[in-house]
Amino acid sequence: MRFISETSSDGVREQLFTLGEIPGVLWTPEGAVGARPLVLMGHGGGQHKKAPGILWRAQRFVSELGYAVVAVDVPAHGDRPRVEEYDRIATENQARLEAGEELAPLIAAFQAMVARQTVPEWRAVLDAVQEIEHVGAGPVGYWGVSLGCGLGVPFVAAEPRVRAAVLGLGGAPASAAAAAAITVPVEFLVQWDDERVPRARSLALFDALGSAEKTLHANPGKHGEIPAFELDSTVRFFSRHLG
Repeated sequence: MRFISETSSDGVREQLFTLGEIPGVLWTPEGAVGARPLVLMGHGGGQHKKAPGILWRAQRFVSELGYAVVAVDVPAHGDRPRVEEYDRIATENQARLEAGEELAPLIAAFQAMVARQTVPEWRAVLDAVQEIEHVGAGPVGYWGVSLGCGLGVPFVAAEPRVRAAVLGLGGAPASAAAAAAITVPVEFLVQWDDERVPRARSLALFDALGSAEKTLHANPGKHGEIPAFELDSTVRFFSRHLG
């Protein structure tokens, strides 16, 4: 891991880094010493590691809970190079959508392909970040909706260090097997009028989760209209389960 810049604002220290070809960002309390809980955040499709929604939530987790937060660019997003195969699939999917095919299965197939790369990448990021003295090997949480959910479900299922997860705005049938393997507490977000993910698919994914403790948070609105108050719930959720 190589740190390439560092800034501080309002008590939050931000360090940009690269891990091999993976660009990422680590947020910690300014002057932090010793181990602490860590939240890995997965951004949405077409976004990046410092998208407003990621940054806003990360600052709350750091400033209010004293956590470390890490986010990295998904392949073909942010500071990562374009991937010819992904561009080709996106073009094909757009043509299929215009021909009348349902959007959700096209998104699901793409996410499953990307997850085969991101799951091992994210596990390597956890390895590296937890070696940093002011992060350490504390409990780990995961937050990710939309693309962050499609990639997060197989990640949480595969990563035993994750002790709690916030997921949502996703419902790929292909994720059901991985969802069944998740046993940690989950808070799951659904937008009732989601134009991208059919409500029935989101509810089916929630049902598929193997967690004994799982909570469905359903709110009116479209895909990108998660109410601001859900962040308050997320802060309380991680506080309970990560300490």
